[in-house]
Amino acid sequence: MPLWLREYSWRQTDAAVYLSLPLRGVRATPANIFCTDQYLKVSVPPFLFEAVLYAPIDDTNSTAKIGDGIIFFTLYKKEMAMWDSLMIENANKEKLQCLRENAVLKAHEKAKEEAEAKKVTKQEHKKYTLEATMKLEAAERKRIEDLKEQERQKVTRELELWKNQQTDTERQKRLQREEELHQEVEQLKERKNEKVNKFRIPNEGTSKTRVKPTKGCPGSDSMFSENLKEEQLPAPRSAGTIKINFTSRVFPTALRESRVAEEEEWLRKQAEARRTINADLSELEDLKEEEKNPDWLKDKGNKMFATGNYLAAVNAYNLAVRLNNKLPVLYLNRAACHLKLRNLHKAIEDSSKALELLTPPVPDNENARVKAYVRRGTAFCQLELYAEGLQDYEAALKIDPKNKIIEKDAEKIRHIIQGTLQDS
Repeated sequence: MPLWLREYSWRQTDAAVYLSLPLRGVRATPANIFCTDQYLKVSVPPFLFEAVLYAPIDDTNSTAKIGDGIIFFTLYKKEMAMWDSLMIENANKEKLQCLRENAVLKAHEKAKEEAEAKKVTKQEHKKYTLEATMKLEAAERKRIEDLKEQERQKVTRELELWKNQQTDTERQKRLQREEELHQEVEQLKERKNEKVNKFRIPNEGTSKTRVKPTKGCPGSDSMFSENLKEEQLPAPRSAGTIKINFTSRVFPTALRESRVAEEEEWLRKQAEARRTINADLSELEDLKEEEKNPDWLKDKGNKMFATGNYLAAVNAYNLAVRLNNKLPVLYLNRAACHLKLRNLHKAIEDSSKALELLTPPVPDNENARVKAYVRRGTAFCQLELYAEGLQDYEAALKIDPKNKIIEKDAEKIRHIIQGTLQDS
């Protein structure tokens, strides 16, 4: 039984009471102090001190110090007045019991109020954190959009500069061609003049002999003029533009080098995918361009999975699958989310679909096939279909025989199957 501590000393002022409790022979152990506005209880094994105070105190601001074998209390009065004694005198057991119960009840109410206040404060902090996160994400999106806009403007300026350079280059080439053509015309004129001067008839004053016309050859005096007419060169050719039309092509290769059947099949699949998106995904109209990218949605789902938000990750993978249902990694990641959410049948479906797409089995997709078999086997085992689960684990071991973790899990499943058979 505890020893009641009867020896104590106290003094007071109009505003506070100073109480000292000596603890003789007690080791330095923590003290259990319970204090309300009119009730004080101190438990320091083996000692116990209890006091129903004369008047109410401010238990929130009151303090207690433990040291050197003494507990020193500073109790601030709610009303400034001098007390006649520290405790209520001549109080019977029933009154003391009632005061104790009221003190405990008040303490419980106060603790409940503090818990509610902490809960409200926690909710406010959580709300503030969420708002701050949303603001940061909005600022990050705005920064990315600004960077994109700056890059777009930069590319536009560079394109305009390139067009101007091309225009200047074409103008210079045209001027150079015109100049070369003009030089050719001048050279032709000079050659023509040289030929004319070569066959020109000498004047009478410069030549002593005169060419007489030959008899029987009428019109022989016009021989030189006829030769000159025959020697005249044609005018230079005029410049022109030749238009060449090419067969329209979707692919950059020439028609003679392409494989028409494969290209048409690829174009048909692309058109079908676009029709599916336009017909079935009307909600994509409000999304941004990057949010319509299956790879972007896959990365978003991976981030949600890493933070434990499995439902949001499933939604991201669902939209990515509707955009492109030929990527096995989408079904593989969605199967992992369904395992976390205990959607075991859906996990089996997604793992099976991933295995269908991971064909033919090649070294590049070994890791993905191992994950698909393990996740489907795990779902089977959680449904207590241990035989099917063991088949998947053994298939994974055939692909990766050095994986000790898969081997250990397969051994556990074998023990479970053996134990089930023995019980039956």
